[in-house]
Amino acid sequence: MNLIGAFKRLSEEPPFRLVTRAIIKRTPTSARTKARWDAVARPNYLAGILGGADQAKREGASKISVIEFGVAGGNGLVLMQEYAAAVERETGIGIAVYGFDAGGGLPALCGDYRDHPDQWRPSDYRMDEQVLRQRLTDRTTLIIGDIKTTLPDFVAGRKAPPVGFVSVDVDLYSSTVDTLKLFTLPGKSMLRRVPMYFDDTDFVFNHRFAGELLASSLQRYRDAGLWARTPQVSRQGFARLADSLKSGGFISQLHAYEDCVDQSLC
Repeated sequence: MNLIGAFKRLSEEPPFRLVTRAIIKRTPTSARTKARWDAVARPNYLAGILGGADQAKREGASKISVIEFGVAGGNGLVLMQEYAAAVERETGIGIAVYGFDAGGGLPALCGDYRDHPDQWRPSDYRMDEQVLRQRLTDRTTLIIGDIKTTLPDFVAGRKAPPVGFVSVDVDLYSSTVDTLKLFTLPGKSMLRRVPMYFDDTDFVFNHRFAGELLASSLQRYRDAGLWARTPQVSRQGFARLADSLKSGGFISQLHAYEDCVDQSLC
């Protein structure tokens, strides 16, 4: 390995990679180089758009669409149009950008525990549409409304180039299901391979206990009569809790119900 090759290899290893990435992020290098080093604000977007453009070349397509589901404040959509312009210049593949959003924030939750009502609320992430539209170029189309209706209309219109990259950041499980209909609706147009990015998959509440297992556990509590339906602490419930705490070693002796429960608060 020559000296240049050795230096290049070294620059890719920690901790030198961090320094190299910082340098590339601040210098006018190609979009492909920035994507390789994650040297942009949203490397997942740049890598996905590049992947879509490369796939279009393999298929002989001259244009593609890239889509962001869940626009909110619009920072991601603005970066997507910026990356699309850079990739278009480098690859020669025309890139149209589309952003889908309800406009008024998250829609009503469907009642399924997978929508995480413990985390999300209707109207979260409202958009200032007027301000956002002023930041968008002619390349970008902002589509406002319920995805259940706007997406079928979009596909049926058949005016957009084939889909080459999709980002899904709609937070709710139910809304995510609606976005995936992009690939099944009659009249769909897409490349044979479409890179995708899904946000909100690694939060602390995204684990197996936050889904069906939790729902079934709560149902067992209800069926066993352990789920209190009033603020009053029953003697039976108090005794059961006390026995459990003592047997588990959390308390050393049992106490009287009257000494622990203030009935005046119920």
